[in-house]
Amino acid sequence: MTDIQSYIKHIEELDKQYLWHPFTQMKDWDDEKPVIITGARGSFLKDVTGKWYIDGVSSLWVSVHGHRKTEIDNAIKDQIDKISHSTLLGLAHPPAAVLAEKLIKMIRKSLADGRSKLSRVFYSDNGSTAVEIGLKMAFQYWRLKGVKSKKTFMSLQNAYHGDTLGAVSVGGIDIFHQVFSPLLFPVYQAPSPYCYRCEFGKKYPACRFFCLQAMEKIVQKHHKKIAALIIEPLVQGAGGMIVAPQGYLKGVRKLCSKYDILMIADEVATGFGRTGKMFAGEHEGVQPDILCLAKGITGGYLPLAATITSEEIYSAFLGEYTELKTFFHGHTYTGNQLGCAAAIANLELLEKENTIRRMQRKIGIFAKELDRIREFSHAGDVRQKGFMVGIELVKDKKTKAPYKLEDRIGWKVCYRAREKGVLIRPLGNVVVMMPPLSVSAAELKSLVRTAAEAIQDVTEQPFS
Repeated sequence: MTDIQSYIKHIEELDKQYLWHPFTQMKDWDDEKPVIITGARGSFLKDVTGKWYIDGVSSLWVSVHGHRKTEIDNAIKDQIDKISHSTLLGLAHPPAAVLAEKLIKMIRKSLADGRSKLSRVFYSDNGSTAVEIGLKMAFQYWRLKGVKSKKTFMSLQNAYHGDTLGAVSVGGIDIFHQVFSPLLFPVYQAPSPYCYRCEFGKKYPACRFFCLQAMEKIVQKHHKKIAALIIEPLVQGAGGMIVAPQGYLKGVRKLCSKYDILMIADEVATGFGRTGKMFAGEHEGVQPDILCLAKGITGGYLPLAATITSEEIYSAFLGEYTELKTFFHGHTYTGNQLGCAAAIANLELLEKENTIRRMQRKIGIFAKELDRIREFSHAGDVRQKGFMVGIELVKDKKTKAPYKLEDRIGWKVCYRAREKGVLIRPLGNVVVMMPPLSVSAAELKSLVRTAAEAIQDVTEQPFS
């Protein structure tokens, strides 16, 4: 056995003896040979054997400019030479302040043509915590306003907002959340804008947003109890890349305003260019009362999140020390200097390199390449919004009959793609692609064509 073979064997043994991987059935994991990643460059990851793979999901939707981006590398290195961490509890530091200003200016430019009401940044370290903070802010805001009846929330079916208990409470994916139901607080759930499998049997646009009408009926009845509505704008990511029809998001915003409900936009997945705009709300001119950001905020380098809210909400928490209006929430690594330094460099690159403008042509290429998959007899629905793509595989395209859980069709497709040098992940029967915004046109074509080959191989269709 060579030195490299011994090393690989050693790492595999350590992994299988000591690690517990997220969202992974470890019984299956123990029977498989893992891909051990040791390097990266641009849109590619390299395993311990030296094999390169296209990073087709941006390392779980976080990589923006690709791996080993010089400017972000250097920003982190420079910050290490100064200080790596100090608390924001009772202290301040330049990276947190500078980043906050950049975020607010970017939001004003993107969401409201310079007139955004969002003005205050509260840091944490991941999407779940950003959402938890948003929920707690909304709840306490109404308490401070003297409206104690508003103590619950509204969310959507097929929603995913993270894995901490508050975030799970407002989630709507049974396969992830049902087991924890005894631990969760009750929420009102509105229908998902899942046009392909509309629960009302309607067709867009003839439906006239029947799902929104159903939402309003719930809101009309219970709005005095609802502190906030939380939504993933335009795309329900973990629910299967469900893309809401044009006008739906604006309709949700109108309902929140009409019934005096705060709107929380969970842009953890959709933010920083994923939908083809800097923020998903920009597509329909919608700005929320509370905005949750994470994932792409540091360009895929370090854990950091931000919950951003209005001056009106912030002001409600101001008072004398003895009034106990303080927002009693925080994290050890809130506003960590290294994360903030990476995020500053990331935002500067987005502007300097005109990343959003430059990706528009590639969005068109992506769509054109996906057209060939739409013709596959087992591709029930191909959904795309910018660089967010979900391919829903079905056993019968005519009846939309899904594959059974035991078929593991999504996993089989992703394993086949991995053999061919592309790393993608499934959400049940939905194959997901979300490459870095910096991906080249050639890399994008290779990603889609390899995924197409994998789908055909697994669903036993002849490839042409």
